[in-house]
Amino acid sequence: MSKIAETRPVSLSRRMGGFERNLTWWVLLCMAAGTLLGYRFTDVFAQLGSAEIAKVNLPVAGLIWLMIIPMLLKIDFGAMSQVKQHWRGMGVTVFVNWAIKPFSMALLGWIFIRHVFAAYLPANQLDSYIAGLILLAAAPCTAMVFVWSNLCDGEPQFTLSQVALNDLIMIVAFAPIVGLLLGISSITVPWSTLLLSVGLYIVVPVVIAVGVRRWVLARGGEAALQALLRRLGPISLLALLLMLVLLFGFQGRQIIAQPAIIAMLAVPILIQVYFNSGVAYLLNRKLGVAHCVAGPSALIGASNFFELAVATAVAVFGVQSGAALATVVGVLVEVPVMLSVVRIVNATKPWYNARG
Repeated sequence: MSKIAETRPVSLSRRMGGFERNLTWWVLLCMAAGTLLGYRFTDVFAQLGSAEIAKVNLPVAGLIWLMIIPMLLKIDFGAMSQVKQHWRGMGVTVFVNWAIKPFSMALLGWIFIRHVFAAYLPANQLDSYIAGLILLAAAPCTAMVFVWSNLCDGEPQFTLSQVALNDLIMIVAFAPIVGLLLGISSITVPWSTLLLSVGLYIVVPVVIAVGVRRWVLARGGEAALQALLRRLGPISLLALLLMLVLLFGFQGRQIIAQPAIIAMLAVPILIQVYFNSGVAYLLNRKLGVAHCVAGPSALIGASNFFELAVATAVAVFGVQSGAALATVVGVLVEVPVMLSVVRIVNATKPWYNARG
């Protein structure tokens, strides 16, 4: 047995259970249920959408915390010591996440929203759609990456350390990059709300997760932590599904009344997912990085922290805005598209390892 296999944490090495294997179908079911409920009970979802303090929607915030804090508990921020061991894979992922992804999405938004599809979209929402796309691309995924990495037999220590690094970078880089790109797009930058979103959905959950993780490890060791993660796992997934119902309920009438808009917003998102994952995968191959690192590197480079994007879009532009709709479309394509990237990564493993 290899050293990597011996040191792989239980939480990442075990294959997904029946519920997780069928996650795509559960996600699609919740999306459909939310859309229909939102269309039928518009007033109820309007009241939920107006339940906010300081522009923070309370139902969305609560569900996001329930979803991401259990995921963040998996992260050992001490794994940052692994950066040296996987420096090439780390470098590729950071480069794609922060130097390519947000800017390529801004370009794709400009091409498709302002030009290709502009005549078919509401003129007063063009800026808002682009803002939503930028918010989606400016935050690398931190939660679902553990699932994608597991499915492509990714090196768990690399995944843990890369997610830890991304979280730390997001604390200082998310708001400035979004502000820069919104400014370039001539969209007013609400700095106070952006910074509040960073605090609420990155800083506070990270601090809570680090504190709880240290407390549990001090009292019961690794076994106690794994037991806690097993108990919290279903809560995290349930929060994800409930949030999908809520988000699609907010946009129910728009989705049913204007399905073509959903398809048009999906185009730049799909292109950027495959483009960024391909760039990361090929760069890792060029640099001689092992496939077990290149796989999660490509997946982290392609996926989005849609929870943060949605929450920020709702806080900045409102639950009925084009920005919120664009981030919700990101949720719509996230699971099935990332599963297709996993299949590509797994299917091309022999070709990847045959590099000369």
